[in-house]
Amino acid sequence: MRTVQAFTLAEVLITLGIIGVVAAMTLPTLINDKRNKELEAGFKKAYSIIQTAFNKMSYDEGQIINNENYPSLTFAPKFKTYFKDTYSDITINSGDYKSYTNGFMNLSWFDDGRIMLSDGMLIMIESPYKSGKLYITVDVNGLKKRPNRWGYDLFTFQVTNDGKLLPGGAVGTDMDSEEFCSKSNKTSIYNGFGCAYRAIAENDYFKKLPK
Repeated sequence: MRTVQAFTLAEVLITLGIIGVVAAMTLPTLINDKRNKELEAGFKKAYSIIQTAFNKMSYDEGQIINNENYPSLTFAPKFKTYFKDTYSDITINSGDYKSYTNGFMNLSWFDDGRIMLSDGMLIMIESPYKSGKLYITVDVNGLKKRPNRWGYDLFTFQVTNDGKLLPGGAVGTDMDSEEFCSKSNKTSIYNGFGCAYRAIAENDYFKKLPK
């Protein structure tokens, strides 16, 4: 009669320990990869939605969309009409959003109009008085879902004086992507403005997001 050798308790514990270590090493990477794929999909969706609405508004209005033709608080109400099932009474508190390197971010970027879509996506307008500037910032997964960081789920687009909608960081926008989408720039409250351009131009952008 053949004797079957069973694992000892010590061997079982060692095996379980090894499995636990491997899981602890790989699980965070898997979770991070899943998150980054979701952020990438959200960004592409948001960019398409905003670009489509902007082009439609430009066509319907029959004039250049810029800060001169839509000064201060006049752009957001008109832009809102190009989205269905929207909500505008959204409160944002200090600390709700962070820069690319998780630093302080000035909420004045978001105070000239807010448009929440039915899926939670949040579009925010900045059109400073007599500045000639017009910016559209989008939180692709909404205020209630993190990370709420510029360059992660928060991206800014700039409307130029000649009516073009450009991703922040592109040539023709106020801040370049090298300095304002930088892992080493930990002091600027504008770090992250230039990330929209890189998210479009670099195929592996979301894979390289800082932890």
